[in-house]
Amino acid sequence: MALAQPEQGGLLPERIAPPRGTLATTACMETLQVGYLHAVAAAAGCSLSQPFPDNGIDWHVSHSAPGHTVDDEVTIKVQLKCTYQVPPVPVSPDDGSARPAFSFTLDNAHLEKLARTPVAVHKILVVMIVPRSPDDWLRAGHDRLDLRHCCYWTNLAGHPVTGRRRTTVRVPTSRIFDDRALREIMTRVGRGGRP
Repeated sequence: MALAQPEQGGLLPERIAPPRGTLATTACMETLQVGYLHAVAAAAGCSLSQPFPDNGIDWHVSHSAPGHTVDDEVTIKVQLKCTYQVPPVPVSPDDGSARPAFSFTLDNAHLEKLARTPVAVHKILVVMIVPRSPDDWLRAGHDRLDLRHCCYWTNLAGHPVTGRRRTTVRVPTSRIFDDRALREIMTRVGRGGRP
């Protein structure tokens, strides 16, 4: 029996998939969404810090800009979540067939933290939707790295707790979390407004 020989550059032939690590899929999903947040923050010119201990908030995102009136640097708190339970369906204003939002369920204690109002530092929930199979998460080429699918954001300030232990919230698909969205959020907060 002949063993497959590595091809040019020491890579395995396309038909032989190298083994994936044994890290739990949910842990990999968490790592993927952190990478997404880092990429968005970098493109928006923001700095990131991770609170320790996190106390229910994953990241602090800060932004300095000359137009800020409340301070020279403003910060928001970001809670990340990741799911493959919801298929991504973009907003389609042409035919109205697509959902303008998707449902996401949070533990009540988590929602209470995100919904608290008034606050000194605003909070947003960022939910990433990924394909079910990690094989479909990334595609790399010479000119880009495609990461599937994307993150959506919402501000849950004032949202009521309605479930016994968990509450379902709606996340608008019109609020794609990218660098422009983050810059717009920071601009609003920098002028004393809400995200």
